[in-house]
Amino acid sequence: MKCAKCKNMDTKVVDSRIIDNWQTIRRRRECEFCWYRFTTFERMGITDLMVIKKDGSKEMYDHSKLKKAILLAFAKTNFTNEEIENLLNTLEIKWQSQWPEIQSSMIWDDVLELLKEDYPVPYVRFFSVYKSFDSLDDFKQLIW
Repeated sequence: MKCAKCKNMDTKVVDSRIIDNWQTIRRRRECEFCWYRFTTFERMGITDLMVIKKDGSKEMYDHSKLKKAILLAFAKTNFTNEEIENLLNTLEIKWQSQWPEIQSSMIWDDVLELLKEDYPVPYVRFFSVYKSFDSLDDFKQLIW
């Protein structure tokens, strides 16, 4: 693993911990050249899940694309990157175990279902993007 500070290739693992219900390994690393410490995460990647878009086209599932959308919903809230990764891991495990292909609308619906009970502000934000809200009345209908 390359050092995040000096780009040296010689780093050593100082500490490893299992997180996300045994889905991710968090490693503390230290550069053997500049002694800088940094954290890396290892998790199983989803490589064979195809997403069927609204127009019928297909593309490979992209973890970073969904994470970006969820991060926007959680913006300026007190949630850590780890908590958001836990949400994503929960969903990805479900999808991978059930289908080789999934409709994009199912992805959005599953995210909304996960957010609805425990995360009301991110839920409203995510919902407003998903349903293309363009007026205050749209928000009023959702909230009331």
